[in-house]
Amino acid sequence: MTITKGEKAKALFLEGYNCAQAVLGAFCEDFGLDYEMAMKFSSGFGGGMGRLREVCGAVSGMFMVINLKCGYTSPTDNKGKKELYSHIQTLAQKFEEENGSIICRELLGLSEKVSEPTPDTRTDTYYKKRPCGELVEIAANIVDEYINNL
Repeated sequence: MTITKGEKAKALFLEGYNCAQAVLGAFCEDFGLDYEMAMKFSSGFGGGMGRLREVCGAVSGMFMVINLKCGYTSPTDNKGKKELYSHIQTLAQKFEEENGSIICRELLGLSEKVSEPTPDTRTDTYYKKRPCGELVEIAANIVDEYINNL
């Protein structure tokens, strides 16, 4: 039985990885990406970028995956940049259509713009009150389906 990218991402989140790490981690093998380096690279994107509660880490993770698939390397590749930005906007729209927002604090129903930098302890209560595990699963499945249809 094959597990989906979403299931893999959710499992990583439940292990304690943040939202961005969980989504990117689900795709490391597909792109030959060093797992430890990927976890380090994506580590600051949790909590809506360092608990700033801005763009959801799961969404940032989707963007990292599409960058691996469709990113450009030349600073003069305006066609590549336009195509990538189009993919980013489409993915953001798909996530927002399913979840109502791409903003962390809105998805969590928080009124504060910035949270204190200390991460919450991962407990059963934490997982029950937050939609993050499901959002990670949704994000990974959205980007997986998207790149498989390119």
